[in-house]
Amino acid sequence: MLNFKIEPVKKDFIDIAWKRLNSLTKPQGSLGRLEEIAARLVGIYEDPMPEIKKKAVLVFASDHGVTEEGVSAYPKEVTAQMVFNMLRGGAGINVLARHAGADVVVVDIGVDYDFGECKGLISKKVVKGAGNITKAPALSGSDAIKCIEIGIELVKEYHQKGYNLFAAGEMGIGNTTPSSAVVSVLTHSQVEEVTGKGTGIDEETFKRKIEVIKRAIKINKPNPSDPVDVLAKVGGPEIGAIAGVVLGCASLKIPVVIDGFISTAGALIAYCINPVVRDYIFASHNSVERGHKIALEFMGLKPLLDLNLRLGEGTGAAIVMTIIEAGLKIYKEMATFDEAGVSKSVK
Repeated sequence: MLNFKIEPVKKDFIDIAWKRLNSLTKPQGSLGRLEEIAARLVGIYEDPMPEIKKKAVLVFASDHGVTEEGVSAYPKEVTAQMVFNMLRGGAGINVLARHAGADVVVVDIGVDYDFGECKGLISKKVVKGAGNITKAPALSGSDAIKCIEIGIELVKEYHQKGYNLFAAGEMGIGNTTPSSAVVSVLTHSQVEEVTGKGTGIDEETFKRKIEVIKRAIKINKPNPSDPVDVLAKVGGPEIGAIAGVVLGCASLKIPVVIDGFISTAGALIAYCINPVVRDYIFASHNSVERGHKIALEFMGLKPLLDLNLRLGEGTGAAIVMTIIEAGLKIYKEMATFDEAGVSKSVK
């Protein structure tokens, strides 16, 4: 399932985009990264005049057994409570997605709570919470693959409904801990270099968190050359599903916007499975989590914003959806010198 073909973005379309961008009524390159965004979209969609039709933020929710080790400022019950908040439209991601004109799709992939028949919630539960990674793997190998496949299939399903711009978000108390473990292993970084304070833990809890991550890696021995093994041993369901979203978008030649640290950990797994996915990823922002920058740099991605965000959920990605659309509007709607009858140079 994970061996499907992903093609690099075609340079011919990028060249077409830059030819038009350089003919618009402005000094060449004067709109900076907005121009880069537009050129990338033309290349990704393989369309000289692409259209963003419908936008979706896929938010995957899961619990984590490692919260038993006291690594978070909040109890794990908050995961389910926040899922209900999202379904009511009251979370940060709901507000910013409305601003971006995007739909929020909330997916239960591993919450330790029985939602029953819950209107608006997509139930794809693989496990009732990931395992406590200080005592056992987060997931079995087959469940790790299942999580990735769910992300892929949801992208395909929503693409068939007309969505062609996706963002990857998450909700899960304690999930910066497995994300730090994943980034540490896959980027060959020290745990201290990639671990932050998550939701705002105190210094004592922070030190415990670092020790917990080191213990988890030592006990589970994830193989850094096998990203699925890393996901299974020290990751989590939502991280795997986000990896699937990235792989799914790349396979369909549509852009995907990644959010903060957890979202980027998922993208990192996808990148290590197939580095070509990088062509289809827009890195939305650089969060205050110290490992986020390391993961982005490992993939060669440069974030568009730095707003000191650390909420997750897909909030930064939703903001950047508006910037992506701005870049495309400049490309499509701004007049060329010839159209406007403006001289290209001063004589």
